[in-house]
Amino acid sequence: MTLTAAPKTESSDGLDELFNRVNMLLGDPGAGSGSRKELGKSDAFVPRQPRNMRETGINAAMIEKIIMRFLFQVGAETSRRIAAQLRLPYKVLEPLFKQLRSDKHLDLAGTTSTGDSEFCITESGRDRARRYTLECTYFGSAPVSLEDYVASVAAQSIAGQVVTKQDLTRAFKGLIINEAMFNRLGPAINSGRGMFLFGEPGNGKTSIAERVTGAFGSTVWIPRAVEIEGEIMRIFDPAVHEVVEEEGQNSGLLDSMDIDRRWVQVKRPTVIAGGELTMDELEISLNPTSRICESPLQVKSNCGTLVIDDFGRQKMPVDMLLNRWIVPLEKRFDYLNMPNGKKIQMPFDQLIIFSTNLEPKDLVDGAFLRRIPYKIEVPDPSEAEFVDLFRIMCDKLGFQHRPDAIRYLVDTHYRPTNRPFRLCQPRDLLLQVRNFCQFHSVPLELSCEAFDAAVLNYFSVMD
Repeated sequence: MTLTAAPKTESSDGLDELFNRVNMLLGDPGAGSGSRKELGKSDAFVPRQPRNMRETGINAAMIEKIIMRFLFQVGAETSRRIAAQLRLPYKVLEPLFKQLRSDKHLDLAGTTSTGDSEFCITESGRDRARRYTLECTYFGSAPVSLEDYVASVAAQSIAGQVVTKQDLTRAFKGLIINEAMFNRLGPAINSGRGMFLFGEPGNGKTSIAERVTGAFGSTVWIPRAVEIEGEIMRIFDPAVHEVVEEEGQNSGLLDSMDIDRRWVQVKRPTVIAGGELTMDELEISLNPTSRICESPLQVKSNCGTLVIDDFGRQKMPVDMLLNRWIVPLEKRFDYLNMPNGKKIQMPFDQLIIFSTNLEPKDLVDGAFLRRIPYKIEVPDPSEAEFVDLFRIMCDKLGFQHRPDAIRYLVDTHYRPTNRPFRLCQPRDLLLQVRNFCQFHSVPLELSCEAFDAAVLNYFSVMD
């Protein structure tokens, strides 16, 4: 594979090439006759099981290395279990098994009652496997090609999704969202590019950002690993990606389509990076022991949402982060450096949300603000919204709603000092009231005394 020839998603010709590649992967006999507007649909990409080595997209030498490393660890195993380990059909691996036996690297150890061959590694095979293991210890699922991964991202692009008012209402269920802000969020999400969420702390910026991906309501297929010029890079991360169904439990249409098990169906990802974000997390990392590459955060968030929480308070300077992403935000692809020094082009396909307590204009210059087309302020709630949120939280926390006690709180502790309302305060104050009631062994109820104590504790160093 020639990496420099990787399709560029910003180019019309590149998208046509990707669309044709996707159709080939899906086994569509009419490849090339479709419309690009189909890209991005939740069912636009379903990986089909390869029928031969060529259709895997990777060369036999890579697969041989994984087989030999696996047998180097276990000693002997049946051909079917080896195929299951690599998540490839047995018929794809059968010619390779024959070749390895012919080369005296594998030997037939026996046959199971079901007629399955059991292979063991020979001495020459062990020497070869040892060399392979020094290069890299990976012996998991066979990777997919970079070309196939790029095609899959184009087919499932976040930019191809359309979010309606109903979708956003469903995603934000349980949150109090200002109507004016709600109507601004929808178009920003549909842009599929990026936005600033800014405003005072405690008004739900992070909660909003975390729920945005749910508005798309679709799933995507991601590979467990990708092969890039002989290197293996993990894409699937169980800490980030939520699997839709356990292996082997797909049914109906998907089951009948013979899914390529090297791919995992997950909910569109939401990756959150906070103040601990460093530049290293934005680059491909190499485990020095296993020699396996780990994909950076922006790759793991492809086809989903990447939230930079508490933007402006990262360990790295703001301008360093902005300079790193100014081209990817514009072009929708990123250049990454492989550990061997080669530079590769990867899709940069996610909705990026910069959540900050600071004014965007105080953080970044005009050139960067232009590349983030939406700047949405998360305002303080009105008094009516604040009071209504108390009603909602009383029900959640087991309190009987007492409008008179809440009116006392507002009239006594907010209005006289012009204390601003925050969306987090009803929950936080009610938790303080609950602790007060438990300590004094009194019924769980709202009272003026309990609110006085809660306010004293909560705001003691904030005012």
